[in-house]
Amino acid sequence: MSTFVLDLRDLDRSAVALVGGKAANLGELARLEGVSVPEGFCVTTDALAHPLLPTEALAELAARVGQSAWAVRSSATAEDAPGTSFAGQHDSWLDVVGVDAIVAHVSRCRASLFTDRAVAYRAANGLDPRQARMAVVVQRMVPAEVSGVLFTADPVSGHRRTTVIEAVRGLGDALVAGRVSPEVVRVRDGRVVERTGGLLSDADALRLEALGRRIEAHFGRPQDIEWCLAGGELSVVQARPITTLFPVPEMATPGPHVFLSVGHNQMMTDAMKPLGLSVWRMTTPRPMFVAGGRLFVEVSKELASPVVRPGFLAMLERADPLTGKALAAVEDLPEGVETPRPPPGSGPPVPIPTDPALVTALIEETHASLEALEAELGTRSGVDLLDVVQQDLGELQRLMRKSHQAAMAGMEATWWLDDHLGAWLGESKVADTLTLAAPGNVTSEMGLDLLRLADVIRPHADAVATLERARDASFVEELPPRVRDAFLAYLETYGARCTGEIDLTRPRWFEEPTALLPTLLHHVRNAAPGEAERRVERGRRLATAKEAEVLERLRGLEDGEAKVAETRRMIERLRTFIGFREFPKYGMIRRYGAYKRALLREAERLGREGVLREPDDVSFLTWEELRDVVASGVVDRELVDARRARHVVDQRLTPPRVLTSDGEVRTGTYDRTDVEDGALVGLPVSAGVVEGRARVVLDLADAALEPGDILVTRFTDPGWTPVFLGIAGLVTEVGGQMTHGSVIARELGLPAVVAVEHATRLIRDGQRIRVDGTRGTVSYVD
Repeated sequence: MSTFVLDLRDLDRSAVALVGGKAANLGELARLEGVSVPEGFCVTTDALAHPLLPTEALAELAARVGQSAWAVRSSATAEDAPGTSFAGQHDSWLDVVGVDAIVAHVSRCRASLFTDRAVAYRAANGLDPRQARMAVVVQRMVPAEVSGVLFTADPVSGHRRTTVIEAVRGLGDALVAGRVSPEVVRVRDGRVVERTGGLLSDADALRLEALGRRIEAHFGRPQDIEWCLAGGELSVVQARPITTLFPVPEMATPGPHVFLSVGHNQMMTDAMKPLGLSVWRMTTPRPMFVAGGRLFVEVSKELASPVVRPGFLAMLERADPLTGKALAAVEDLPEGVETPRPPPGSGPPVPIPTDPALVTALIEETHASLEALEAELGTRSGVDLLDVVQQDLGELQRLMRKSHQAAMAGMEATWWLDDHLGAWLGESKVADTLTLAAPGNVTSEMGLDLLRLADVIRPHADAVATLERARDASFVEELPPRVRDAFLAYLETYGARCTGEIDLTRPRWFEEPTALLPTLLHHVRNAAPGEAERRVERGRRLATAKEAEVLERLRGLEDGEAKVAETRRMIERLRTFIGFREFPKYGMIRRYGAYKRALLREAERLGREGVLREPDDVSFLTWEELRDVVASGVVDRELVDARRARHVVDQRLTPPRVLTSDGEVRTGTYDRTDVEDGALVGLPVSAGVVEGRARVVLDLADAALEPGDILVTRFTDPGWTPVFLGIAGLVTEVGGQMTHGSVIARELGLPAVVAVEHATRLIRDGQRIRVDGTRGTVSYVD
């Protein structure tokens, strides 16, 4: 039997390699009860593997087509797949008549596999170009009176119970090509809830909704469906997954749920790999749920409780107004939720005294515990090593709990000073200046120490040349001894850090020290010797002067001496504890570094033994799966490959701050009336105004910044800190008052605005902008 031309009704999803995604989906639909698919056939990949269609294929086409009008449409093997729609990337034609014309258009479809747009699309989606093959669907034309597209989930909000129907008169090609504006009808739960015209009746809209739900149920995920209506009959000419929807976390319990993004709080909104997700979930005591390679916590109980809700929303809005306002708008909540009751005798903890010795003791305990861990990991291998790591996560949680109150004390002092001095003196964000050069901030010291490392390197022209040509970690051994020792000392202290550091699978600086070189070379070329000390002294002077000014102004107020005494105590508390705000995470990431070194040894061993093809394969296993692989010496390579491909798809998704179990992405807006036209609005986190050239940077390795530049990026975690010392201002899409980047920006006196929606898309690289870190605005200067 020929495999050159196959009837659509003989196809299903198992035939994708032979007939491509579109034809396979149509074959599935043609077998589905209650779904009408126009008759047609597929010219297969086997036929199109020949430079010219085989004689047998030509004969079959001649026997089938006659003088009817047909649609000739591409059906590539990766097309209409769950992660890759290829919408508009390949060619299709309508109203093709006659066998010669159909053969010519089949060849054009095959040629469209190699257009620039199709090649670029495959590359962007991580698809192997050698695996790309084309089949072609030939389907009888339907004399449509009305045509269109229906989405079984709202493609904008993501709401899974909303069907969105777009309809035009006649054929739908003009709609798909974007040449006409359609009538739009929204249907939810069997009821038309919104419409923009009268082309479709309510009855037809409900028929379409039912048709869409039937197809969605068959394929098991929301669908983008092309349909036409002729003589009262609905026909389906294409169905493919909606690839742009953010997936919904799976919950064991039914009912409405509300999910809050963990990544927005942790300044890491990139997709994480399975091992990183596993370890972070083991690190944190609160249950977390995975969707789209990101982590979420479920917060519907907090929102539904009349006792807990006000404080919960106030806390979130203070940290990130967009998240707080998005949650405040959620109304679909479970009923009958019991208000959490504190255990007997519990209440707010007794405030810790303002004593630097407390901070010192916490730091020393963390370092001693880390040394003990590293010593034990050095003696273990195999399953025993994994058991040590898993047990140590309990020790990490203990240290984090013990450090929490001291870390919060500095944040609470910041809020107190901003609130009270704002009310008493009418000046906002006074704490930003009082924070400058606060002692003991390990993240700031990381940036300052890179300046000091630049001082060591600068006199050595050969070392500078080595850094400039470095392409991998081998450059370290080529450095002069004094420079090499200084570089290795820096890595010993900070090498466990990197961007996206909460994901254990991300390369640490000790793995890829080249990530530090753009910033280090920037300091070598642009900073003067001793710049680190000058910055610290300058910040200390400004903070001291601001304290004196504030206290003097307070003395002139009613009850001035009492206000002075209270404010002086809070300033002392601020400067005692605000630096420690950064240490617990540093301690956690140092432990992650120890885990990573140990796991790399195991992965390399498994690679030598032929279990893994490459050490990074372990990144695509969960913790339990990795333990099984280490114990058995057997890995499911198909699973690893599928996870690797899924990660590429997840990386393209934009994670929402708030997501409901209906799949609806909830967004908040800033309530601002004092913003000039055209300005972008965000959260002011570090006071001051600066103008400069915007540098839009998505990867720290690409951070070719010059003095006076303003960094514009999606998020910054501690791994970005070294670049802070070479820029004039900061704009991010994600962030809050007390996230790490905000704390460091304040300590360095860097004007900063965070939580600016779509900043990296709205601001052009090289554009001149003004950042107002006091008001929370970003304006275009030219």
